[in-house]
Amino acid sequence: SSVKFNGCSVMSDSMANDAIKVQGSAGLQTDCLISVGGVSLNNPVTTVCKAPITQALPAADPFSNLPAPTASGSCQKVNNGKTTQTLKSGTYCSGMDLSGNVALSPGVYVVQGNLKINAGAVITCTTPCYDGVTDGVTIYMAGSNTVSINGNASVNLSAPTSGTYSGVLFYGDRTGTAAQSTFNGTADSHLTGAIYFPRQKVNYLGNFSGQKGCTQVVADTIQWSGNSTINQYCKDLGMGDGIPAAPSVAIVE
Repeated sequence: SSVKFNGCSVMSDSMANDAIKVQGSAGLQTDCLISVGGVSLNNPVTTVCKAPITQALPAADPFSNLPAPTASGSCQKVNNGKTTQTLKSGTYCSGMDLSGNVALSPGVYVVQGNLKINAGAVITCTTPCYDGVTDGVTIYMAGSNTVSINGNASVNLSAPTSGTYSGVLFYGDRTGTAAQSTFNGTADSHLTGAIYFPRQKVNYLGNFSGQKGCTQVVADTIQWSGNSTINQYCKDLGMGDGIPAAPSVAIVE
């Protein structure tokens, strides 16, 4: 696998000696590797920095002030008997199991159960997801519920470009317990926006990223595999000026 971060750094708040680990035949290109702990590199990494920055100050949670959506209205349901359907935003009390062609209307989806996107599914928005003008979707995973996207699914979703959840595509509950979500998909998939799971491990697999390379991943633990190119400058897609990393500070006598 090969991952390229244009104008971006990889940052870990873990104090472990291998807080950032590159293993196997993986290749990585990024501005800097920044770790509160250490790094473990089985392969050379291409960086702008001369060397990884270790024993750095921890970076603050960039979404710590983002309010959690509240469940409201009657429970929405997925009709698993249909091969083509359009879903409304709202609360999905029994989770979402998606197959066939599914279009998501703009808005916030509160999912009280697991979200599963099956092989062969084609998931998109009711309007173009990533034209920088139309509203997108935010999917909030309540509790410890997880996301599982099959590698043979085509998923094209984008976060809103304005409002409370501007730039946030997936949002995992801060009160959940340890779990893991898997984001996979075909090479023509696009997940545009932030994938935020402060209490879960995120497995980001496959050869895709967001539109214009605009994907951010903030999670308890991140495993990245496949071939992806990620870009920093995504303000026109509602993602602000990026997430600041915290370099080290040392006093020298």
